[in-house]
Amino acid sequence: MRAPAESATSATAFGSLADLLRHRAAVQPDERAYVALSDRGGEEASLTFGELARQAGGLAARIAARAAPGERALLLCPNGIGFMVGFFGCILAGVIAVPMMLPRRRGARDASASILADCTPRLALAPRALIDGERGDLVGRFEADGLEWLAVDDPALPSGPEPGVPRRREGDGLAFLQYTSGSTSAPKGVMVSHANLLANLAMIEGAFGNTRHSTYVSWVPLYHDMGLIINALQTLYVGALCVLLAPVAFIQRPLVWLRAISDYRAAVAGGPNFAFDLCVERYRPEQMGEIDLSCWQVAFNGAEPVRADTIGRFTDTFAGHGFSAAAMYPAYGMAEATVLVSAGMRGAGPAMRTLSRDGLRRHIAAAPRADSDAQMVVGCGRALAGERIAIVDPDSFARCAAGLVGEVWVAGPNVAGGYWRNPEASAAIFSARIAGEDGQHWLRTGDLGFVDEAGELFVTGRIKEIVIIRGANHYPQDIEHTVQSCHEALRRHGGAAFTTGDASDAERLVVVQEVERTYRKRIAPDELIGHIREAIVGAHEIVPYEIALLRPGALPKTTSGKIQRALARQLWLEGSLERL
Repeated sequence: MRAPAESATSATAFGSLADLLRHRAAVQPDERAYVALSDRGGEEASLTFGELARQAGGLAARIAARAAPGERALLLCPNGIGFMVGFFGCILAGVIAVPMMLPRRRGARDASASILADCTPRLALAPRALIDGERGDLVGRFEADGLEWLAVDDPALPSGPEPGVPRRREGDGLAFLQYTSGSTSAPKGVMVSHANLLANLAMIEGAFGNTRHSTYVSWVPLYHDMGLIINALQTLYVGALCVLLAPVAFIQRPLVWLRAISDYRAAVAGGPNFAFDLCVERYRPEQMGEIDLSCWQVAFNGAEPVRADTIGRFTDTFAGHGFSAAAMYPAYGMAEATVLVSAGMRGAGPAMRTLSRDGLRRHIAAAPRADSDAQMVVGCGRALAGERIAIVDPDSFARCAAGLVGEVWVAGPNVAGGYWRNPEASAAIFSARIAGEDGQHWLRTGDLGFVDEAGELFVTGRIKEIVIIRGANHYPQDIEHTVQSCHEALRRHGGAAFTTGDASDAERLVVVQEVERTYRKRIAPDELIGHIREAIVGAHEIVPYEIALLRPGALPKTTSGKIQRALARQLWLEGSLERL
């Protein structure tokens, strides 16, 4: 436990992120806030807290001259210094930032068009090179009446305070729109206020045990809530250094991330579950050199189901390089709750329980009847300070009894105000009430889970993605894990299980699965499909209706790496998935 004197923020009350930035610029003006690394891990740029405030202030003046407070500005920047300058330029100008992924050059499935239509932005902020044609298609992809482009890195930007912009904003005012990942539906703009952000940043500080010495290394995209809030804004909140790496650099060379953790003696670094699997898959002892991971104290794992075997493989692989099993830190969050909902205790390691697979199918958390019925589940921590979690029957809205799986509901100051210009969805998701209880409004997460006797939250799946066969519930991620474990040719995190949903017949299971690139010409497809079918029947007692092998990269995923099962099903029905 840290001493109270080490807390960088406990003695300071902020009314907005603008106040937070000004505070950091005043008390730590010459300390580095952000460092951007190249794809090979070398330093490309850095920015102190004071420089961030000055550059953001200069950009804010230009933004304020072109957009009124409350108008929206797209933020189309790679991971790096420019993104943070652009984000805080919007904050200081009172304009609502809309972080977005740069659309793929020939991508047909990105959400940019629907986001553009939904938020109707006045401005688009991007690096000068992108605006001037480094990506020749970029400006054309965002054609809209009245949309004006501004460079976040223009050398002509004035440097100084934000002229004409109010010095303080109400905490309930919107800071930015965080568009949901679209894993089960069209993206919706979550309205995140300054008050939501500051509340959740305080929760993260307390849960992670962060101080101004808690250096982060992050590759997670800044347009994603985990990358922006848990990483880049949390370090600003506590006054620590954040080292930024491009997501593509991590995907191509995950050991660059581990090397940066070692070089900068980072205490905190994390990502979705697949990131830890990828590090193991690309592990080469001869490439690790003098990498020392003993500094890594919080290896947070969230944004998708956390698997016990992933934790085991990662810990076993990197223990020889100083990584401690106690550093593994499963957590749970979502954009509608700003980002973090539950987390464990620093240094305690993950909580795991062995449950009945058959019981989970019936939404009961019970001990297994036999070894063949056993399934390991990983806890995602407990409710954060000032927050409440409830497990509720999604149909009756009654609170579930102990030992039952239900929908996870959340209440607290970190829960956002709703979806942008979508009052019906906002009322349904953000204003739920538990039957027979007081008028407290709750956030319906859409996730299934249970809380054990110690208060640990275990998330088991998503309501919309449950596979129902002959009246029995099956979690798609469990079927996908069975498939990917049955043969080394099958890519991890590269499959989707869903039902046809054909009303004219009983629901039938479909599995689509990517094959590793190195195995494409070495496998007998029919034989491999037979392996998959046998594994599914043996583990889940389901005979698949269809199994389709896909080319690498064919499976649709969100920007954070979540499998888009609903879109995969739609593409399967259309016959447009790229099969092997």
